[in-house]
Amino acid sequence: MIKFSKACVAGNELKYINEAIQSSCISGDNIFTRKCHKWFEDRLNCKKVLLTTSCTHALEMAAILLDIGDGDEIIMPSYTFVSTANAFVLRGAKIVFVDIRPDTMNIDESKIEEAITTRTKAIVPVHYAGVACEMDSIMDIANRHNLFVVEDAAQGMMSSYKGKALGTIGHLGAFSFHETKNYTSAGEGGLLLINDERFLQRAEIIREKGTNRSLFFRGMVDKYSWVDIGSSYLMNDVSAAYLWGNLEKADDINLDRLSSWQKYYDGLKELENNGYLELPKIPSGCVHNAHMFYIKVKDLDERTKLMEHLKKNGIITAFHYVPLHSSLAGLKFGRFDGVDEFTTRDSERLLRLPMYYGLKEDEILDVVDTIKIK
Repeated sequence: MIKFSKACVAGNELKYINEAIQSSCISGDNIFTRKCHKWFEDRLNCKKVLLTTSCTHALEMAAILLDIGDGDEIIMPSYTFVSTANAFVLRGAKIVFVDIRPDTMNIDESKIEEAITTRTKAIVPVHYAGVACEMDSIMDIANRHNLFVVEDAAQGMMSSYKGKALGTIGHLGAFSFHETKNYTSAGEGGLLLINDERFLQRAEIIREKGTNRSLFFRGMVDKYSWVDIGSSYLMNDVSAAYLWGNLEKADDINLDRLSSWQKYYDGLKELENNGYLELPKIPSGCVHNAHMFYIKVKDLDERTKLMEHLKKNGIITAFHYVPLHSSLAGLKFGRFDGVDEFTTRDSERLLRLPMYYGLKEDEILDVVDTIKIK
């Protein structure tokens, strides 16, 4: 059987987990957390990073940092994971969904400005499949309307837009290290990037349960106390140790996935040329990370039949998000601005193929040949 996904194991994860345990310092912000923080700050060329327990929590921290409150409106695509919306709904915001671009499945930047009202507080672009949104246009809109931008780069580690790492372009950025992502911290984990200096100190406070504990450990206050709202958002150091085992092989992992992605693309290009399916598109200026490989077929019925055909042949595939605006909570906490031209239609056509570090060439060829037989 060819699995849909496998958690990344690069080689030294157990060794580093054991080192963390032996150090007796396994809570947050210890040895391996600091190693990971330095790697991200150097590699992404950003001001400040903070490991969190999940990307969900990184987004929740972003909502708190922006002082999102009752009546604020947040613009985002409907085609995303529920956490993108939940983080802001928890603060009392109304979600304003706009349509996506069918080429990348990202938010349609041309639809954003008409969705802005006097209540709009932020734009949350989601870099689907590690392919960048059109960030120049989005940042221009945000600057002209005095809005914040929070990049949901959950799938985007090692991807870039016009030479800038995803997550570093907006005011804040959030990443995921869930086991399905390119890099993982033993199953769950996240990262918040702080690109605006106004949020640097408060981000540490929110992450430390609303205390100034980080300042205390740096000797900047003589004792720490409760100074703001917050929660326990720190990743433990055992999880950071696992993540460090991934990060030290980050380039190897990235090249392996890109190679698999290209083999899928080359193998299925003939079917696209003949009009049977559509392959992913990578816009100019975008460097992707092969987070996933998907195809788009004619419609929902054809996708269902293809999934069943692949499963009968021992190949596990998956569709992705059901658009949030059509869900019960989406109807309650949000609204769709404009026309849903592509969001629902293309979400029903999209099928994700097996993709993970270490996927073998003969397995990829098996998937390709099985699709061709169908």
